[in-house]
Amino acid sequence: MNPSDTGYSWLSLGSSSALGWTERLRRFPWTLLLLLLLLICFGFGVLYSAVGGENNLWLFWRQVMQSGLGLGLMISVALVAGEKLFRRFAYVFYSLSLLLLSLTMFLGSVGMGARRWLELGFFRLQTSELMKVALILALARYFHDHAKAGTLGWRDLGVPFAMILFPVAFIIKQPDLGTAVLLGGVGISMIVVAGISWKVLLILVIGFGASLPLAWNGLHSYQKQRIITLFSPERDPLGSGYHIIQSKIAVGSGGITGKGFMAGSQSQLDFLPERHTDFIFSVLAEEWGFLGCLTLLALYILLIIRCLMIAEMANDRFGLLIVVGATMLFAIQVVVNVGMVVGLLPVVGVPLPLISYGGSSMVTLMIAMGLLAHVSLYSRQHGRSV
Repeated sequence: MNPSDTGYSWLSLGSSSALGWTERLRRFPWTLLLLLLLLICFGFGVLYSAVGGENNLWLFWRQVMQSGLGLGLMISVALVAGEKLFRRFAYVFYSLSLLLLSLTMFLGSVGMGARRWLELGFFRLQTSELMKVALILALARYFHDHAKAGTLGWRDLGVPFAMILFPVAFIIKQPDLGTAVLLGGVGISMIVVAGISWKVLLILVIGFGASLPLAWNGLHSYQKQRIITLFSPERDPLGSGYHIIQSKIAVGSGGITGKGFMAGSQSQLDFLPERHTDFIFSVLAEEWGFLGCLTLLALYILLIIRCLMIAEMANDRFGLLIVVGATMLFAIQVVVNVGMVVGLLPVVGVPLPLISYGGSSMVTLMIAMGLLAHVSLYSRQHGRSV
């Protein structure tokens, strides 16, 4: 059989739907790329200050290189692969990612009390990052293949819930509560958009609330302490409450316009912990104030709106759910990180998208954005993506 007859060729779409390179470039969502570039460049400025300028300049340049890699992968994912390629290999990628997660439990390297990485000689692979993209693809494939009229009932949700719970269980075991919450949020959002019955959703919400005492008993002691600290950080100002207290001081001291570039006392004098990763928003708030935070959040909102526009143009359920998953992967991280550093949510170690230092997170997000751009590229609803 000719590969084009199946709809699954390696790089082409078949003679009926293939796009030439000129058409691909014309359809490419350039506004999405522009917003991503603005956010990445914004992040470079904040990160340079957060790492202490010349003192740890290697961290800054490493982030620049990782961002370049991420951009290259995004463009490759969007432009090179055919329309049906990701649908075809979604389950394969998910199975491989799940296998790597399970291997991490036994063979992974330990850092800061967590077993999250596989040593592959020339680099360390954080396997939970692969699962973020794999879960989006696998759930989109499942709901595309099992589309049905009306809403989804209990019989339709067994497989999707298993696809979410297995990797979440592995990641909690590492332990990495932040990534587990993120994966669960992305998965549930895709199920809701796929058409879950509101009665089923209500029962799930009630069941989730009823299971919280059991979940509490399953948490590590330091994770319990983080939640307790959320409500009363002053109980242990030099211990578990230190991070959030220093973060609040940094955010509040920035005022309207901030103290100026590399002039924040909390960050530059090392009072603020993890300032180039989890608490980089605090650095921004202290040095650039309310206006700087508002600018960043406005860019985030514009990007999310652009993603939703692409969702509206998606050809099928597979494309729609990919966009939903990629958008929620981005949006949940923004909400959790900002809520974390201002004391509204527990500290769970979720980076600020495209701003915090971290190659794995950067590359994963850019691949997800590449999938989103890919959906826009092959959308025919409006003739041309914008």
